[in-house]
Amino acid sequence: MQNTLKAPVTFEGIGLHSGKPARMIVFPAPAQHGITFRRSDIALGDTVIPARWDMVERTALCTKLVNASGVSVSTVEHIMAAFAGCGVHNARVEIDGPEVPIMDGSSAQFVREIMATGVQRLGAPVRAWQVLKPVRVETREARATLLPCDRLKITFDIDFAEEGIGAQSRELDLRNGAFARELCDSRTFCRRADVEAMQANGLALGGIPGENAVVFDGAVVHAGAGLRHADEPVRHKMLDALGDLALAGLPIFGHYVGEKAGHSLTNTLLRALFAEPGLVREVTCDPIMTARLPGQGLVWSEIPAQVRRVA
Repeated sequence: MQNTLKAPVTFEGIGLHSGKPARMIVFPAPAQHGITFRRSDIALGDTVIPARWDMVERTALCTKLVNASGVSVSTVEHIMAAFAGCGVHNARVEIDGPEVPIMDGSSAQFVREIMATGVQRLGAPVRAWQVLKPVRVETREARATLLPCDRLKITFDIDFAEEGIGAQSRELDLRNGAFARELCDSRTFCRRADVEAMQANGLALGGIPGENAVVFDGAVVHAGAGLRHADEPVRHKMLDALGDLALAGLPIFGHYVGEKAGHSLTNTLLRALFAEPGLVREVTCDPIMTARLPGQGLVWSEIPAQVRRVA
């Protein structure tokens, strides 16, 4: 069955790029509603923004949604990953600023609060997208692919010249609460040189090394109490990919393969998926299919605690 939250839950913090404070309230929503954002700080016009792939204004640094009236909300990928990873299909998100709070740079607090509030089943079966044929998009440096699969899997490879990151690879089957166990506490990351360049251009104004972002400077790692996983960067890229794939509007049965991919390329992949008939079809999930979706089988004791670091 489709799910929503049992009660509203509130988040407060600052935007990673804007540096502006925001208060965000996630409300339950009925079956077939999907995920929507509403800018409560804007009084006139259409302030509702569907969380959908065709609303994305493609940028390299984050995922930004813009409706037909030009109203936007950015950095939605971490809360969208939390919805997908907790099996929340329907929610109304009200926010009083232009950017979702970055929290600690991961989805962990979103996951903890959603699961503490509780998830409620609705009287409608889950609908999903089933990938039928391989779809691939690429740039000179990066590639993103969706392959047919009877569940959602994510494979990701990154390779940075920065000594503290280097080459990292990981593959994960998203069934049985794997997102919460393996990915949700992995924080956003960047290189020191990138931080300086972004701030010079009026971005990353809310970034605090070690607090809401892991910053790599050669072999030096600014990660607060330490890295939460030895391969935290590639895990965060997988977290981002799940959040961006959630903008398909329905869960996906498919195998996503990202090679140095980012937000923009994943959105390009979704656009390619829906551009040509016969690449994907909408299905109504039976109990066996529903059990394979992310968020099913999630156990509270497996959600990472507030602080976790590798030895």
